[in-house]
Amino acid sequence: MTLIFAIILAFLLIGTAPVWPHSVDWGYYPSSGAGILLAVLVIYLVLKRA
Repeated sequence: MTLIFAIILAFLLIGTAPVWPHSVDWGYYPSSGAGILLAVLVIYLVLKRA
């Protein structure tokens, strides 16, 4: 499960870089999705250890 979250997070972080012309006008939407996924991953890891 952690590996799946990590792979999805890596793809989102690569996809949020606004270097392509079609993604310049997306704004903060992709990075906020990556942030939410990162928060879920951190909470999952913390709860798993407790």
